[in-house]
Amino acid sequence: MKFPYGRRDFYELMTEQYIYLDRTQHIRFIEEWGKELLLLRPRRFGKSLWLSTLMNYYDVAKADAFARLFGPLAIGKNPTPLHNHYLVMRWDFSTVMSHGPIEQIERALHNQINVNCQNFQRTYASYLNDKIDVYRDDALATFSSLLNVVQISGHKLYLFIDEYDNFANEVLMGTQGNNQQRYLDLVKGEGMFKTLFKNIKSAASGAGLERVYMTGVSPIVMNDASSGANVNEDIYWFQQVNDLCGFREDEVADLVSRLAAEQGFTSIRAREAMEMMRIFYNGSWFTTEVAPPERRGKDATLSATAATAAPLNETPPISHLYNPTLVFYFLRYWQRTGEYPPNMLDRNLQTDSNKLAYVAGFPMGKPLLVAALNEETISVSEIGTDFGVQQMWQPDMQDERLASVLCYLGSLTISGILPAGKTQLRIPNLVIRKLYAERILLLTVEAPSKQSVAKSAADALFARGEIQPLCTFIEQELLAVYANRDYLHFNELTLKTLFLSLLYYNHLYIMDSEPALQRGYGDLSMIIRPGMRHYTVFDLLFEFKFLPLSKVTSKPEGAKGSKGTRTLTGEEIKQMSHPDLAGLDAVVNQLAEARTQLQRYRQTLQAKYGAELKLRTYAIVAVGFERLVWEEVQQ
Repeated sequence: MKFPYGRRDFYELMTEQYIYLDRTQHIRFIEEWGKELLLLRPRRFGKSLWLSTLMNYYDVAKADAFARLFGPLAIGKNPTPLHNHYLVMRWDFSTVMSHGPIEQIERALHNQINVNCQNFQRTYASYLNDKIDVYRDDALATFSSLLNVVQISGHKLYLFIDEYDNFANEVLMGTQGNNQQRYLDLVKGEGMFKTLFKNIKSAASGAGLERVYMTGVSPIVMNDASSGANVNEDIYWFQQVNDLCGFREDEVADLVSRLAAEQGFTSIRAREAMEMMRIFYNGSWFTTEVAPPERRGKDATLSATAATAAPLNETPPISHLYNPTLVFYFLRYWQRTGEYPPNMLDRNLQTDSNKLAYVAGFPMGKPLLVAALNEETISVSEIGTDFGVQQMWQPDMQDERLASVLCYLGSLTISGILPAGKTQLRIPNLVIRKLYAERILLLTVEAPSKQSVAKSAADALFARGEIQPLCTFIEQELLAVYANRDYLHFNELTLKTLFLSLLYYNHLYIMDSEPALQRGYGDLSMIIRPGMRHYTVFDLLFEFKFLPLSKVTSKPEGAKGSKGTRTLTGEEIKQMSHPDLAGLDAVVNQLAEARTQLQRYRQTLQAKYGAELKLRTYAIVAVGFERLVWEEVQQ
């Protein structure tokens, strides 16, 4: 099996026998929906390959290769009249540089368009009756000349713009100073970027440009360049194209089964690999028209045959989706080594953490990230489509707009529709949760020296079951921060977030996974990943409790009833020894409750994992913002 990891050229995939999961049944839908379309999807979800598929389908110069390229595919069996009907041109904005002054970025954009126009001239020389004039300092004039030449030839142009917002997003969310102003200078006013879309709009209104198809990540840039780009029809939330980019569960299961048969892997290994990918990669949902089904590997799926035959207006079954890049990353590693990847997150997706950093820079940003990691209810009236950067800074709608941005980035996904009609969002899977945890750690523990101390404390827990160093670090370094910021909503979930952010950096565990653990296994579960059990680390289970100071009381020795009982102050709590603190009635009661819960959870986990489980369990009680009390609960 040849996995097209990182490959984006449809012609290469089809002629060199790479795996290609057929999506061509959607071409008919897209052709009928409009002539200027915009599809948004997160990074590395297969947008560029789909665009390449369309280019090969419509390219007049590929007519002789149609049967070879599309004959085995759905659209090849029932093609539309427009196949091989256009001269096609592609602009890939992901290659436009995003650093330096705006003038340099605009120059790079000029250069790329000019180069693409020159390549177009060479490709279609036999179809054109005249030569395109290239204007070095005015790529829009070059494009205008190209349109004139196309019109004279009697042919029609189909323009494909890949990652239309990539370099603008890099300007906005990058690390260079004064990003927002640089971004506004780029997309506002009468700069090159906005003028470019005005020209495209004009050309598509009878000036030689027949169709436009664009891909991108979010609608922000399109809204900020609104007057120049308000004719594009948005197709990204239509249920018919939910699986246009991304793999369904049945398709991933088929790839796993075929690879296992090819490599001689056992059926147990195949089921294990599938479960790993389901936990770490599954969960994205790209339609607001239908609420997703319950997750537990029981998603409604659409077979390739049914998808091909589905009429345009029929509502097909749909499913949660896997990120294709991550699937091929996993399968290729498994194929080459016989083992699972040590790091389930492909480094090519690691840069998505920068987008979380950008969101965290807004006043409502960090609370939103924390709430998502805590699995609190996040809901929006709708996934916003008509806001730009400046609207995001308005406080009245900031939380909903930031949640929408995270949804476009793939960092949140739709999880259901609430009774009041609001759309509920959640983190889609475990690799994305890891990015959240790592970002919150960087926001909470900023100094590298302290991060090193925290990691050493976590390693002591993993390897030796010693929880005291980690609790001491949280008590001394983090609880004080929350107290100083007066977090009114500190609770067990907040405490869990602190532990998550400190423990998630490792590659050894399946952490707190709802699909795998079905909840009811405690506040935080860390189960050693398949393939990692040969390491000398422990499975871990935590139960967290929070006691506000108002409930922490003491009474003189020998006193009966409530006589002499008083509420302890934060300063008194700080001065108490750990044994004395653990002996307070309120703390004793919380520990006893946690102990009972952990004993029940232990039995459930042991029934699931059997003798291979190396479980250590911990009850942890936060007493106000001042102290932690912990206890390892033995079997």
